[in-house]
Amino acid sequence: MDVAWEEAGWERITARTGRRRLPVWDCTVGLVVGDESVLLIDPGSSVREGAVLRAQAERITGRRVTHIAFTHGHFDHVLGGAAFSGAEVFGAVGLDTLLRREREALRADAVRHGLPEEDATESADLLVLPRHSVSGEWTLDLGGVQALLANVGPGHTRHDLAVFVPDTSEVVFCGDLVEESGEPMAGPDAVPAQWPAALDRLLALGGEDALYVPGHGAVVSADFVRAQRDTLAARFGVSPS
Repeated sequence: MDVAWEEAGWERITARTGRRRLPVWDCTVGLVVGDESVLLIDPGSSVREGAVLRAQAERITGRRVTHIAFTHGHFDHVLGGAAFSGAEVFGAVGLDTLLRREREALRADAVRHGLPEEDATESADLLVLPRHSVSGEWTLDLGGVQALLANVGPGHTRHDLAVFVPDTSEVVFCGDLVEESGEPMAGPDAVPAQWPAALDRLLALGGEDALYVPGHGAVVSADFVRAQRDTLAARFGVSPS
């Protein structure tokens, strides 16, 4: 099975999990493979990119993606959702309303960051909204493995969702609450005063020995997450917990 992951351009993390670092924005897409269902985390930046990811996921798993989790509402993490017909889509509570209201702003942001206008327009027009809103925690039984969706924000945005998978090693998909390939981006929708506390919740979720998968960059340890929390606390003038 490792060969299938590698041939498709993915990195296998544990027996049931893997991820792909996408080109251009170095955005991470996660995959959790159950015996009965398949969860994909953040479906890419456009319908075109999502279709490629869907084909790769089907090649790796031998079946279709049944569940999608949006870690937050930025274009590079949600605009590929329409490529996954029939998948059940999950997001933090309130994300559906935000995406419905901000569809044009999402399209414009994608174009501003370099997505071709035709791709951005198509992807925004077809934007899939979460059908399932996570206010606390939501456990998905995928068959042989569970994935815990946890609303750990606000921080990077007001709608930050993490995914915890207790596999051969614990894995936490962090979204952009954690970034390794650059400094964490705090845009106008960030909640800086509460971001360090969100990272404390991530650490409580995964524990000391978990593998933390950032929204951008290489897989990191709890020590890295803790150091980034302290850096953000100093940057935003927040007293550490």
